[in-house]
Amino acid sequence: MKTDTQPFMLGVLGGMGPLATVDFLHKLVAATPAQRDQDHVPTVVWNVPQIPDRQQAIAGTGPSPLPQLLEAVEQLNRAGATLLVMPCNTVHHWITTLQPNSHVPFLHIVTATVEALQHSNHPTPLKRVGVVATRGALRTRLYQDTLQQHGLEVLENTEAELDTLFMPGCYAIKRHALNEGAALIEAAAQALVDRGAQHLILACTEVPLALAHARSALLHHSTDPNQALAEAVVQRWLTVRDAI
Repeated sequence: MKTDTQPFMLGVLGGMGPLATVDFLHKLVAATPAQRDQDHVPTVVWNVPQIPDRQQAIAGTGPSPLPQLLEAVEQLNRAGATLLVMPCNTVHHWITTLQPNSHVPFLHIVTATVEALQHSNHPTPLKRVGVVATRGALRTRLYQDTLQQHGLEVLENTEAELDTLFMPGCYAIKRHALNEGAALIEAAAQALVDRGAQHLILACTEVPLALAHARSALLHHSTDPNQALAEAVVQRWLTVRDAI
């Protein structure tokens, strides 16, 4: 299955969750300037939801997803991928272990998101951002350190908000209870705005899905990492496509 003649092949390590993977692929297609099928990004997808729960692994209450992640990396490499992405924020906790086991590079979702944030327009100077994320992503400081290095104050949901709003909302989206999940996640995001966040980083791939379902006005003041990741991939694809 190795495609030696293909100069660019995106490998998507998905399934975390499956709806977030489909969301990324939709955004990838929508972000690609194309006149025909052949203009779109060549993609191979590993959408296997049986990868163990990342939250439980980080909390020490469940098995590590690393063995299944390493298998996915191996399969995507064998399938001819030249660039890998993971449309899941929390799983990037393991990227430093995954990268040495891949023959091709990963495009980091935090890097893509911060670049998108820097190029976005804000009516006033941006000083405080709210990170809407899983407890696991917050505990591992997936976004906080990078944002603070760029001079931004970072606001997070409280433990009570994570317990009663965000985490139940996240798992509601995973079981496709969209109305329930959207209401809970929007409330968690709004709590950060109420405490002074000028902009939101929707740092869990279920969050944009929830806010879009709710038709929330908060989407107008936020950065979607899945969207940022898709756009970063497209820029790399266009460089290769234009040279073919």
